[in-house]
Amino acid sequence: MANITQAYHKMFKLDELADKETLIHRVHPVVKLIVTLVYLMFVVSYDKYDLSGLMPLFFYPIIIMSLGDIPLKPMLGGLAVAAPLAIGVGIFNPFIDRTVLLTLGVIDITAGMVSFASLLVKCCLTVFAALLLLSTTGMNKIAAALHKIHVPQIFIIQLLLTYRYISVLVGEASRVYTAYTLRAPNQRGISSKVWGSFIGLLLLRTYDRASRLYQAMKLRGFENQYYGVNLDSIYRKDIIYLIGWIIFFVIVRFINIPILLGLLVTGVLK
Repeated sequence: MANITQAYHKMFKLDELADKETLIHRVHPVVKLIVTLVYLMFVVSYDKYDLSGLMPLFFYPIIIMSLGDIPLKPMLGGLAVAAPLAIGVGIFNPFIDRTVLLTLGVIDITAGMVSFASLLVKCCLTVFAALLLLSTTGMNKIAAALHKIHVPQIFIIQLLLTYRYISVLVGEASRVYTAYTLRAPNQRGISSKVWGSFIGLLLLRTYDRASRLYQAMKLRGFENQYYGVNLDSIYRKDIIYLIGWIIFFVIVRFINIPILLGLLVTGVLK
């Protein structure tokens, strides 16, 4: 809570990066959305023990970040938010699945360790892919792309409202926290005794603010309809971008390139 104001100012940092004019930014939003969805599908399709097969998929975020001039710091910040969930899900894998797969010196590498590492890699890849889509496209164009592929309007509206008005929740939390610190100036953080009342007050204030926002939207003619930005036509370069990445994903999915390279280096394959 101490850094909630900073979090408020940094919230739309990735969306601001979408205003750049790079090779990746100029790719059609629908194509980038489809490539991202296909990439996510391939990432989650890997077996939980296939750690080596996931490694070539790092080329996708690395290339997009390089061509799109996307800094690494905000990517790592987004990953830091999602990583605790992945760690909490798989932290007990090494203790449950103790089958030894190989031994490195005196260290036994168990199946649980491999599956836990695989889960963390998948988390990293999926989070990076989603953040790169946002930072190279922008939420408005993502919503327009979803509309273009006939995603239901109710889903698009909910997505946009959640993204845009999360700042309302952050702003209310900042004001409540400021009021609390003024009444307890010598106390560090929020006492556990008031966590329940603090969250309850925050929810009530946010609900009241959301109601006023909705009434303002209705007065301005909002009728639960999505009216998004207009997108340009899809050109040949966009099709080449789409086909090229899909071919790459298929190759690395069905050919374990790290193992193949290892066999070539060791001379097993000649």
